[in-house]
Amino acid sequence: MPYLYLLLAIVGEVIGSAFLKSSDGFSKLYPTMATIISFLACFYFLSKTLQHLPLNITYASWAGLGLVLTTIISVLIFKEQINLISVISIILIMAGVILLNTFGSSH
Repeated sequence: MPYLYLLLAIVGEVIGSAFLKSSDGFSKLYPTMATIISFLACFYFLSKTLQHLPLNITYASWAGLGLVLTTIISVLIFKEQINLISVISIILIMAGVILLNTFGSSH
């Protein structure tokens, strides 16, 4: 169950970040409301995750996977460009999250 909470926290972060960009500096009402609701849900599920998993694994997974998914959304929806260094960096972040979850302090 903690990994389901973590997944929901990551999804909330990614949705919130996408709406944050769409809110245009909080000048558009509906994207702003969606941003606030998404981040509230994100932090609620992140707090539920922390009841079961260590902070280091939770935060690394949340931040790392959130970054990867947010990058994908930025490329697909907002048509932003990434370069080779960005791709290599994302691969290294994913490797770090996998290693931490596999061999981290809770294992």
